[in-house]
Amino acid sequence: MAQSRGLRNCNPGNLRLSKDKWQGLRPVQADKEFFQFTEMRWGYRALMRTLQNYRRKHKCHTVADFITRWAPECENNTGAYIRSVCRDMQVPSVYVPDVDDKATLTAMAAAISKVENGVPADRKEVEAGWDLL
Repeated sequence: MAQSRGLRNCNPGNLRLSKDKWQGLRPVQADKEFFQFTEMRWGYRALMRTLQNYRRKHKCHTVADFITRWAPECENNTGAYIRSVCRDMQVPSVYVPDVDDKATLTAMAAAISKVENGVPADRKEVEAGWDLL
């Protein structure tokens, strides 16, 4: 079975290329659309830092707010994405996650990775990303 683009790029959230200078980037960014990281933990760090910034800079409060920004309707079935993340986290879409809590943020990152890549996240890698925050 072929590995998903997000896993090949060590970018489990499929963060699109931008001007951000993330830690842990591969020296050469060969993918013209998505960041490529040297290790999965750096990709998880970037995913979780982005979620933290969504709260601080973009006033996202509920899981639905975060996922609507993360996976806009123009590119995704956002409703299905929200339902999947909420199912994995075992919370309602109106749940307000604490993005500074390890258990909460790693659960949300793992749930996003599962939607993006079609396979459950390696929780050790997610937690290694948390440790880099």
